[in-house]
Amino acid sequence: MIIAAAQTKPHNGNIEANINDHLRFIEIAALHGVQLIVFPEMSLTGYERERALECYFTPDDTRLNVLKEPAVLHNMVIIAGAPIKIGQQLHVGSFIFSPDNTVSIYTKQFLHPGEEVAFSPNVNFNPVIQLSVETISLAICADIVNPLHPGNAAKKETSLYVASLFYTQGGISEAYQQLSEYAQMYSMNILMANYTGTSYNLQSAGQSAFWNSNGTLVGKIDEDSGMLVVKNDNADWAANVFLIV
Repeated sequence: MIIAAAQTKPHNGNIEANINDHLRFIEIAALHGVQLIVFPEMSLTGYERERALECYFTPDDTRLNVLKEPAVLHNMVIIAGAPIKIGQQLHVGSFIFSPDNTVSIYTKQFLHPGEEVAFSPNVNFNPVIQLSVETISLAICADIVNPLHPGNAAKKETSLYVASLFYTQGGISEAYQQLSEYAQMYSMNILMANYTGTSYNLQSAGQSAFWNSNGTLVGKIDEDSGMLVVKNDNADWAANVFLIV
């Protein structure tokens, strides 16, 4: 099993530029045999709150087609984030592009203070991904702050917990501690993708990372744009960092 966290620098509000970056990272991931790649929170737009109604996606948005194609071509699960409008409500969500040409949705269940002005939490879109021997559950940013979230994932026998974040330097150390504790507590591996660069006028912390089921940090990126590729070989996980300009 080979998985990857993409640490991208967002083009805030520029969906076309962000999609092009996604495609570039996906092509590099394919060269390394990656079977699943995860991008940061709202990676297709940059972290947008007040402007979310200007740049949201819908579940059947035709702009998603360009990401469906490489998922099929490279036999890769691609997890990319965006504001998603479902019915009359706007959610922070992740699109899950699968090799069988289907797209499913995860929605953020717990919001940061202030996000309720633009977004609604939603627990109804919470798919479990089966990939090789792994049972995979997703999380977005503030989901990891509430212990109920990883606890509920553990009840589904999750072996790989995949989190998309937008964290600044002020919070990343706490995120590291929480994710390490969850990994050890629930015996599940954890992959986390965070931004680099600036979004929402805040400097992202980077430091996308992977913890094994013992809670041990296996690998991380610092603050550069790049990709953390993690491989499971005979139950031992090893990580490599590839910087991408």
